[in-house]
Amino acid sequence: MNKTLIILIAVFSLLGCRDKNSTIKRVAVAKVGTNILYYDEMPKLVQHGINETDSAALIQNYINKWAKRQLLLQKAEDNLSPELKNEITRQVNETRTNLVIYQYQKQMMLEKMDTVLSDSEIENYYAANEKSFVLNSNIVKAVLIKLPVETPNLNKIKLLARSNNHNDMLQLESYCFQFAEKFDDFDEKWVPLDRITVELQQDINDQENFLKKNTFFETSDSQSVYLISIREYRLRSSIAPLEYVRDEIKSIIWNNRRFEFIQSLENGIYNEALKENSFKIY
Repeated sequence: MNKTLIILIAVFSLLGCRDKNSTIKRVAVAKVGTNILYYDEMPKLVQHGINETDSAALIQNYINKWAKRQLLLQKAEDNLSPELKNEITRQVNETRTNLVIYQYQKQMMLEKMDTVLSDSEIENYYAANEKSFVLNSNIVKAVLIKLPVETPNLNKIKLLARSNNHNDMLQLESYCFQFAEKFDDFDEKWVPLDRITVELQQDINDQENFLKKNTFFETSDSQSVYLISIREYRLRSSIAPLEYVRDEIKSIIWNNRRFEFIQSLENGIYNEALKENSFKIY
């Protein structure tokens, strides 16, 4: 084994056992030009239970990769044209500027921007912009049940599924928890009809006509019975219910508020600089 690597393993092991609060002189591992790789810059490669040969291989592999990258960087810097170097510098500076500004804006928003959205604010935005919320799919409030064909009291379950009575729904849930392969209750939540019908073993080509004609739908195959009880529906191209677009409205209001906050922040800093003569326009 390479003696240098054996020594490095010993040094790494020794340093790993030192108190974290103690002062440790940095250990140089490799050097390319003026760039030096120090031990504390390397990931923890030497672990308990790994023999010296494997540890040395891990260390040597990491050092080789670091050296190749540094040599490639050095070669690139020696051979790139001045124009390309200037462009790289410009891009690095621009990236740093954008990152610093972004982090400052984020910090200011966390500290000073109001992020609370009231129900009245959401409702007012919806009322003023409801024509913007047009459905591109048919949506329903419905219950989907998938049962094995041999399920006991199947007719009773069908009757309960048709009912809107609260006690009947509780009884239906009890049956479904015992026997159902699938029980999706979207009675209080709008969902796309496709989310329901994807479970069926048949396509519904004319969804609009299906919804207009059915409040309860039943189909089956050799193994399962599928029941869909449709409580409410809205057709595509109609105005979406507020509940269905509530999260979308929250996102819109928050983004508008964020934009206004950032504009106000920038304008405030600019106006303050004008008052203090912090910059000049030539």
